[in-house]
Amino acid sequence: MSQTTKAKIVTGKVRFSYANVFSPKAAQEGATPKYSVSIIIPKSDTKTIADINKAFEEVKAASAAVFGGTVPKLLKGGLRDGDAEKDDAAYADSYFINANSVNKPGVVDNDLNPIIDPSEFYSGCFGRASITFYPYNSNGSKGIACGLNNIQKTEDGDQLGGGSNAAADFAV
Repeated sequence: MSQTTKAKIVTGKVRFSYANVFSPKAAQEGATPKYSVSIIIPKSDTKTIADINKAFEEVKAASAAVFGGTVPKLLKGGLRDGDAEKDDAAYADSYFINANSVNKPGVVDNDLNPIIDPSEFYSGCFGRASITFYPYNSNGSKGIACGLNNIQKTEDGDQLGGGSNAAADFAV
């Protein structure tokens, strides 16, 4: 099997946060608007964690040319520890990774029907994500990025970020 500088995986059941999958958003003024999502992976999902770590290491090993001949010892990217980096109950006992793309991701439901209504996919729902790891070397910053391909919503969850459901708010 030949080495490649990209590796794609599909996660197990994850939770989505900071979901910008219907319209792109710029991270800062003047930046290219991108579709993005924070993917929260329970630490108990050892298969998804192993798949992500393997993909990261495969891309890292195959990326010497992208990094100018040698792979740096410290690279940006990969899984981050929610317990260490976030003061947020949604990230407790979980890892997370932020994925983004300039291309709009496909968003589907359990039956693979496209989700068109933005209110149907929100920060807090659960599902699976198709992501691709690839190297970058730009403006002195080197790392392995996580590209967002597609998303499948598998179930509802409590909305994150303080929002609420109008039907629940006004139910008699």
